[in-house]
Amino acid sequence: MLLLLILFPLAAAGIALLLPWHQGRSWLLPASGALHLILVGLAVAEGAVGHGPWIGLDALSRIVLVVTSLLYFGCALYAVAYFEQHRDRGNKVIVPCLLVFLSVMSLAIMARHLGLLWISVEATTIVSAPLIYYNRNQLSIEATWKYLLLCSVGIALAMLGILFIAYAALVGGGVPVSLQFDTLLSGAATLSRPWLHAGFVFLLVGFGTKMGLAPLHTWKPDAYGEAPGMVGALLAGGLTSVAFLAILRALQLMNAAGDGAMARQQLLGLGLLSLLVATVFMVRQPDIKRLLAYSSVEHMGILAIGVGIGGLATFGAMLHLVNNALTKGCLFLAAGNIQRAYASKRLSEVHGAIATLPVSGYLFLAGFLAIAGSPPFGLFMSEFTILRGIFSRGETLVGLLILLLLAAIFIGMGATVLTATQGDPVKLDTAFNDNFLLVASPLGFLLLVLVLGVYLPEPMQTALREAAALLEAKP
Repeated sequence: MLLLLILFPLAAAGIALLLPWHQGRSWLLPASGALHLILVGLAVAEGAVGHGPWIGLDALSRIVLVVTSLLYFGCALYAVAYFEQHRDRGNKVIVPCLLVFLSVMSLAIMARHLGLLWISVEATTIVSAPLIYYNRNQLSIEATWKYLLLCSVGIALAMLGILFIAYAALVGGGVPVSLQFDTLLSGAATLSRPWLHAGFVFLLVGFGTKMGLAPLHTWKPDAYGEAPGMVGALLAGGLTSVAFLAILRALQLMNAAGDGAMARQQLLGLGLLSLLVATVFMVRQPDIKRLLAYSSVEHMGILAIGVGIGGLATFGAMLHLVNNALTKGCLFLAAGNIQRAYASKRLSEVHGAIATLPVSGYLFLAGFLAIAGSPPFGLFMSEFTILRGIFSRGETLVGLLILLLLAAIFIGMGATVLTATQGDPVKLDTAFNDNFLLVASPLGFLLLVLVLGVYLPEPMQTALREAAALLEAKP
């Protein structure tokens, strides 16, 4: 079952390369996305654990796999109408790349071997580069190279971290020298502390670059700004969640070795820095898609803070991961519609979106309210839970600082979003209009986030608690 989640998207990518029919290639995406989502549901329902020592599912990977598969299906459905409007650019390269992207993200999520995790995360970097370059202009090629260079440096640092952990096993002598994750966990108490600490730092910096934690975030505004909306959604909601999972694997090792406090302090520091940097760049931001990129930096910081604090905040962080991914899906897809209608993403040209493009305009405005943590959306509940965890741990100054930064972000982001959506209708030079396939996915994502704000199903609560418990485990 688990192998199918990796292999069948690869087979579909091969079919897409051979298929001569443009629309057929487009519909291959939602068909594959739907099958992947069904298989994920079956694997989770059946309690699939693993396939040998290389791939497997635990409470953490189940959550990330479900939300990534759901986000991918929504973006794949959106892609059908998107590619129909861009027939001149073709889809013979981007469709296979999207399918391979799904395969390697699934592999990274299920990897139970640090070497396999590293290979799959590196593969996501390579296969997503053509996705960012899809518009084929000067800005997109610049964004692609920046993404490749920075993420490659990050993944190289992550490799050093993995080698340091292997050396920690060699020097410690209490566990076989192996990169198999469960083997390392079982013998974590015997790992050499200096080498383990160095390994965690390099893994945090390396995978933190892919996640987009400040000050390692600088590829995000360019990549998210120039990539198609569906690609931005997959990067901001899917790939960052995969990178965060890789960091959580390193945290699990530190917990098992009895050094979880040190790891949490570093996560908390990077999380606060990310929140601060996002605040600075979101105020008076004139580009709606770069605004979403800095919003991603903000929410990656919130995830790191939640896990860094621990306890109830860790549960809130797991819930926040789900809410953030779905809300980013809504925002990026709606922003992509607005950009195509106005042939611009800058505030000097984008205004009155609600009057001009009612469905996408309202979705973008509602998505802003959701991502800003307004009730009754799910992000209000996850952020509130994280803040409760912070204050319950006695971290009053940290909690007050976060509240202050979140208030500044709300004001800064609101100024840009309200300017873009409010005002008189604009006579557009493009023939773009909303249609069902272009608004169904962002609307579905938004409704799911709304439901999670008012009702959290018991099975999901159980899954989130189990995931949080893995990160709270003591040696």
